[in-house]
Amino acid sequence: MAHNGPVQLPVMPPIKPMLAKPVGRIPADQHYEPKWDGFRSIIFRDGDEVEIGSRNERPMTRYFPEVVEAVKANFPERAVIDGEIIIADLGSNRLDFEALQQRIHPAASRVNLLSVETPASFVAFDLLALGDEDLTGQPLAQRRAALEKALADARPPVHITPATRDTDLAARWFEEFEGAGLDGLIAKSLDGTYQPDKRVMAKIKHERTADCVLAGYRVHKSGPDAIGSLLLGLYDEHGTLASVGVVGAFPMARRRELFTELQPLVTTFDDHPWAWARQEEGNRTPRKSETSRWNAGKDLSFVPLRPERVVEVKYDYMEGVRFRHTTQFVRWRPDRDPSSCTYSQLERPVRFELDKVLTRG
Repeated sequence: MAHNGPVQLPVMPPIKPMLAKPVGRIPADQHYEPKWDGFRSIIFRDGDEVEIGSRNERPMTRYFPEVVEAVKANFPERAVIDGEIIIADLGSNRLDFEALQQRIHPAASRVNLLSVETPASFVAFDLLALGDEDLTGQPLAQRRAALEKALADARPPVHITPATRDTDLAARWFEEFEGAGLDGLIAKSLDGTYQPDKRVMAKIKHERTADCVLAGYRVHKSGPDAIGSLLLGLYDEHGTLASVGVVGAFPMARRRELFTELQPLVTTFDDHPWAWARQEEGNRTPRKSETSRWNAGKDLSFVPLRPERVVEVKYDYMEGVRFRHTTQFVRWRPDRDPSSCTYSQLERPVRFELDKVLTRG
């Protein structure tokens, strides 16, 4: 999008989105919205020019051609709107973040193919500029009213996020919407202005614990004598140890202590449930992908451990068979037998139809 010329938007790219800080409970007397699981995006439209900004301010326009067309069909002629790009898999009733990650691909042919096979949607939740007017200095209540008016005639795949000022309804959403793949609530002050890169909103997320098998570790980037992350496993209904995620937030001194503590458990892959041969049998292992999609040089290999120790971790929710985010260490569980660490211990949210959430805006 050109920054020079006779006509300019009052808020120009790039702009950093307003952020949220975690809180333990739903605050009273706020504006509440579901917390979507996608790519945070501020979208700029100026006539036929569209730019999709990201959390790190890098444009994502080329990766979502179908969103660009939807913006042209549904946004006002000149507007800046904050929201979330998601992939809503209505067939399986979930937000598919893994499919969304795959949309970031260098090949234009692949991008175009995926835009048809796994099309994305945009969920709008704030209006930063409209026409010649900069709305960032206005209170949220006015911006929300203006957003609803600006997108009153919008059709899928453009949506307005549901919102409420009713704390009891927000609490019900917090419980119900998880069954549609959402991961909590966002609370905002009704009189708050839009403050880029400031953590002035609140986010409330589900927090649970699970007992997992310690199956390996990766060394820390600082050197080979410190733990970078611990690899977690759960046994499925067939007795196969599945890779479910990692825990990795430790002080540096503790990372070195852990390295020493875990050396007696180090084993070879010949006797490990994640032996390389099992990859060919279709079981998910940490070496399913040897490198990170986001950093081609990042080594994802690991040191195998005998699956004899159990660790309790905090997690927010599952995405498929894995923890969606990095877990938090709680404690060791020497009283638990590793074979008892199965998926059956996990709380399953009550199913809620995703399309019903998308149509409440």
